Parts: sequence; C-alpha cells; structure tokens
Amino acid sequence: MYTNFLAIHNVFRWLVLLSLLLVVVTSIHGYLSKRRYTTRDKLLRIIANAITHTQLMLGFTLYFLLSPVTKYFMKNGGGNNYQMWFFGVYHILMMLTAVVLITIGGSWAKRREEDARKFKVTALYFSIGLLIILLSIPWFRPLLRHF
Repeated sequence: MYTNFLAIHNVFRWLVLLSLLLVVVTSIHGYLSKRRYTTRDKLLRIIANAITHTQLMLGFTLYFLLSPVTKYFMKNGGGNNYQMWFFGVYHILMMLTAVVLITIGGSWAKRREEDARKFKVTALYFSIGLLIILLSIPWFRPLLRHF
C-alpha cells in the first residue's frame, strides 16, 4: 500500500506543478494585459487549489500512516541523516506552508472586485506557494520512481 500511495503522490507532484504554473502564467498575463477575469481563470484557480489539496492529503497519509521513513524518524529522530530530517520535518512543514499560502491567495482573490486585483493576488500567492513547493520537492530522489 505504501508504494501505491507513493506512486500516486509522485504523479500528483507533476499535476500540482503544472496546474500552479498554468495559474501563475495566466494570472501574470491577465494582470499585465489588463483583461477581464473570466470563468476560465476562476476554474483554473479552483482546479489548481483542488489538486494541491489532494496532494497534501496524500502526503499526510504517507507521513502519518504509511511511510517507514517518517515512522523511523518519529521513533529515533534524524541524527545526522539529512534525508531523515528532510522527510521528518522540512518537507512536510514547507509543503503545508505552501498549501496554506495558496489557499489564502485563492480565497482573497475570489473576494476581490477588480479584475486586476484578482490577477495580482492570485499571481503573488500562487507564485510564492509554487516556489516553496519547488524548494521542498525531494529532487535528490528519482523523478519517476515506481514506473
């Protein structure tokens, strides 16, 4: 079960990155071109938010229930092992921070009346969230493991 969840979590990594990148690019373009905030923009924001939250729930399932790495970390600590500290502390805290920022940005954007403000808020919060996610991905592991 662990390997299946890990594989799904890995696939969702790419969905998260692609959806956030799409929202950031369209938001920056919308802001700079001063176009109207459309239903398509709203839908992209909602889908990216949903994918990101799904990934977070998969990550929580791995972290708290299935991962032998985090089980070991919780029992024994990380010592001098960078990977133990990365998965035991840094990865989950940074990912949670990114999802919170993305959620706040999406919530604030939908409350804005002016189209430019919606684009600006979305671009800012989703960009920061994406940057934190990029810094938190375990790039030292294979990108397409279990396939």
